Amino acid sequence: MARLEDLHEDVVIEAPYFDERVRILSVKPTGDSLVRIVGEGLDTHITHKPVIPMAELEKIIVVSQKALRFDGDPEAFFLCMEAHRMRNAFQFDPLYAVNVSMVDPLPHQIEAVYHYILKNPGIRFLLADDPGAGKTIMAGLLLKELKYRGLAERVLIIVPGHLKDQWVRELKEKFNETFRVVGRHTMEESWGRNVWEDENQCIASIDFCKQDDVMITLQGVEWDLVIVDEAHKMSAYQYGEKTDKTKRYRLGELISANSRYLLFLTATPPPGRPRELPPLPGPAGAGVLRHRRDARRIHQEQG
Repeated sequence: MARLEDLHEDVVIEAPYFDERVRILSVKPTGDSLVRIVGEGLDTHITHKPVIPMAELEKIIVVSQKALRFDGDPEAFFLCMEAHRMRNAFQFDPLYAVNVSMVDPLPHQIEAVYHYILKNPGIRFLLADDPGAGKTIMAGLLLKELKYRGLAERVLIIVPGHLKDQWVRELKEKFNETFRVVGRHTMEESWGRNVWEDENQCIASIDFCKQDDVMITLQGVEWDLVIVDEAHKMSAYQYGEKTDKTKRYRLGELISANSRYLLFLTATPPPGRPRELPPLPGPAGAGVLRHRRDARRIHQEQG
């Protein structure tokens, strides 16, 4: 049984006067004993305008009273819509990270990140290019794309000790990403806790991470993305059929096992030295991006 006060705009009702459910558009009393209900059929979208005696309102069944409300917090609504827009923006903007970062990438940087690395469902790459080719920019673009797609939250960057501050500064200035530098003093300040688990975005030096007590704290800590700069420093040495695994190499094996996505950055061999890149830790089948001269040569050899 419905009362007159229950009948208002956007309420869905059922009644013998209609062959379908009707969404009310307006309710207007006519005289003392009649009421005009204007509604739209949910199935046929036909407009109904019956005049019903007040006494027969008991035959009307209210199905739904869901109605739009506009008394919410406008700032919270705006932030929610922005979050959804940013979450899905990459589907409409193929270079989304470029457009939200303070960088002007070169063509070879866009090609490496968007045409090769991001097209692979399992991102585990060795990116090799000449010194000064902007490998930091490529790593930053990959980081932003993965974060905006909801694929990377916990990120570890391992670099030579003298490059820690440079990486922190460039990621902050160009990509608005804040990383915490983890060193011996950081671990001492976090006594009793595992700093790697407390921080989602860390930068540390390779020689600090390779120490036995530090590698113990890294064991079992999962990362969404690990980036290693000057990854050739993690290479092993081969003597005939024997491979000498250094501490840095064993560190690479550890982070390779504990990371979902992995990116090694290194320089290519100088021209005139026809040698292969040194063996690096990582799973079989990992992708390799070398210098564009090598990519062109491989493409020609494959026809």
